[in-house]
Amino acid sequence: DAERIKNISFRNSTFNENNEPRFIPFNLENTEIKNFDREIDKHPFLPKSQYAMEARCEEILNIQAAALAKRLEHTNLKKAVIGISGGLDSTLALLVVVKTFDMLNIPRENIITITMPGFGTTDRTYNNAVTLCKELHCDFREINIVNAALQHFEDIGHDKDIHDVTYENVQARERTQILMDLANKEGGLLIGTGDLSELALGWCTYNGDHMSMYSVNCSIPKTLVRFLVNYFANHEISNDAKEALLDILDTPVSPELLPKDKEGKIAQKTEDIVGPYELHDFFLYHFIKHGSSPERILFLAKEAFKNDYNEETLKKWLDKFIRRFFTQQFKRSALPDGPKVGSISLSPRGDWRMPSDAVYNDFLI
Repeated sequence: DAERIKNISFRNSTFNENNEPRFIPFNLENTEIKNFDREIDKHPFLPKSQYAMEARCEEILNIQAAALAKRLEHTNLKKAVIGISGGLDSTLALLVVVKTFDMLNIPRENIITITMPGFGTTDRTYNNAVTLCKELHCDFREINIVNAALQHFEDIGHDKDIHDVTYENVQARERTQILMDLANKEGGLLIGTGDLSELALGWCTYNGDHMSMYSVNCSIPKTLVRFLVNYFANHEISNDAKEALLDILDTPVSPELLPKDKEGKIAQKTEDIVGPYELHDFFLYHFIKHGSSPERILFLAKEAFKNDYNEETLKKWLDKFIRRFFTQQFKRSALPDGPKVGSISLSPRGDWRMPSDAVYNDFLI
């Protein structure tokens, strides 16, 4: 794997000044690969065995909790504020906060959980959010954002029947404003909920859900979020809360920023718009971890997902990944702090330094 070795050598520059480069001439012919018998892992972020998965989940949750505990102690804060939507990411973030407060012997009543129903909030996600917060014995509050959003549409002259990016982002930023102000009022730390996959795709509202005071999920890919929530449901929670967690796991991923369908169900499904997260996490892993070219990523994806997606579909979502990864860097350049859990992070202060105006043209296949 010459490309991988070259990338490792390029990054590991510790001893460059002490060693003269050694050149080894050789001939490498481009030959067509007819039989490829190497097994490519389609879910590189996930351990393979159940035992390894449970051990990994426990370790990750402990890392997240320890990092948050350090930030709370450093800031001398005894309260946390978190918005709960009934979705996967905010659920995992809440579970981490609960674990942290238990570890620090801080009452769970100091965890201020807020659900903020909007135009797209469904009964399913709302009920799961309410149940989870109450069963975890947190301070639960509800603030409906519909009237505030309608007033804001009127203030800026936006037609409420035009469901464009402004329509969506008004809601996201209204929620963040509420959370920030409550954190100030209560003297608490606002916990961010976004995950690594969303950061890679820029699937968040700039200065909306993109912003917080400490983001506990920032280096957890979406495919792993699901397993962490499932682990918590089966090992560290009561039966009533477990039922809500299992239903959250079964709920389609959605920001719920567009109106519900006629049956009152989720109309805006994330993976229908940006593509399957299992593909994007695969692309992200090889793009960042090994510095793989899009051509190599596509080749590996064709092998890994040969029974799941055809080449045209893989290329479509890989192009989407590349375009979004480059164009959304400006959001990653202004990220709040958060713990690095695994080997991949997109923090602009550590692992990933990239200009926000980098162009993607040469990376498209």
